[in-house]
Amino acid sequence: MFFRRTVTFTVALAALTGAACSVQPANPVRTIGLDDFGDTVHAAAARRIVSLNPVTTEIFFAVGAGSRLVGRTHWDLYPAAARAVPDLGSAMPPNVEAVLAVHPDLVVLYASTINRPAALLLRRAGIPTIALRTDHVSDLRRTLVMLARAIGDSASGARVADSVERTLAAVQARPRPEKPPTVFWHIWDKPLLTIGRGSYMNELVVDAGAVNIFADLDQPSPQITMEELVRRNPDFILAGPVNAKSILSSPAWQAVPAVRAGRVLIVDTTLVGRPGPRIGEAARHLRALILHDTIR
Repeated sequence: MFFRRTVTFTVALAALTGAACSVQPANPVRTIGLDDFGDTVHAAAARRIVSLNPVTTEIFFAVGAGSRLVGRTHWDLYPAAARAVPDLGSAMPPNVEAVLAVHPDLVVLYASTINRPAALLLRRAGIPTIALRTDHVSDLRRTLVMLARAIGDSASGARVADSVERTLAAVQARPRPEKPPTVFWHIWDKPLLTIGRGSYMNELVVDAGAVNIFADLDQPSPQITMEELVRRNPDFILAGPVNAKSILSSPAWQAVPAVRAGRVLIVDTTLVGRPGPRIGEAARHLRALILHDTIR
C-alpha cells in the first residue's frame, strides 16, 4: 500500500512539475535589436503602438498590425485606415505627454537628434522605444524586419521586403535608354531645393532609367540657383501637382528650356514622398512618367 501511494504521489508530482515548466509568460520580453540611436531595444510583442513616422505607420499596416496603432502624427495619412488612428501632433519632436496619455507598449520615432530627448524620456517612463532612420531604399528591409519582430511576427517583415524588392528588381531590369533622359526634381521654391545623391528619391530616378542632374551633390535636398539649373538644362522637370502649376505659370521659370517646352511632369507625391513599402510602386510610377514604359 505504501509503495502504491509513493508511486502515485511521485507520478502526480512529476506531472505537476512538468506542467509548471511548460507554462511560459503570455507575452515574454525579447531583445528586438539595436536601433539607430545605438540603443538595444527590449520589448514584448507590442499591442498598443505609437508610430511617429509616416514610413513606419505605413509599415505597420503593411505587416498586418495597423489595428494595434493607438497614435500617429499629422502626416501619417496612408493607408486611408491610418486616418482613424488618434493624431498626436508633430513628431519632430513629439509631444511626450500626449504619447504617454494613450498608454503605448511601444513607440517608434524617427532617429533625428531633435528626437533624442523624447526617446530618453519615454525609455525612462518604461516604454520600449525604437528610433529608426529611414532615408534610403536600403533601409527598408532592416526597418521592416525589426518592426515585425517588435510585433511578434518576424516573418511578415521579410515577406513584405521580398515583395518590394521583386517590384524594384522588375523596374531595374527594364532596358535602359542609350541616352538616359535627365531630370530636375523640384522640392521647394524659396529657397530653390532639389534632390541630391543623399536622397532615396535620387535612387528612384536611377531605377527608373533616368539621370538626376544634381546627383553630384551629396546632400539629400541641396539648395541650388536658377542660373545653375538653366546651365545644366534638364530634359524634364519633376514636380508635385501644386508646384507644377506654379512653375508653368511663373515668368521666372520660363528661363528653363524644359519649362518653355512644357516638359513638366507631375509626380504623385503621395506615392514617392517616403521610402516605405510602396517604394517599388514609386519606381514603377517614375518609369512610366519619364519613359512612358508601363510595367505590370
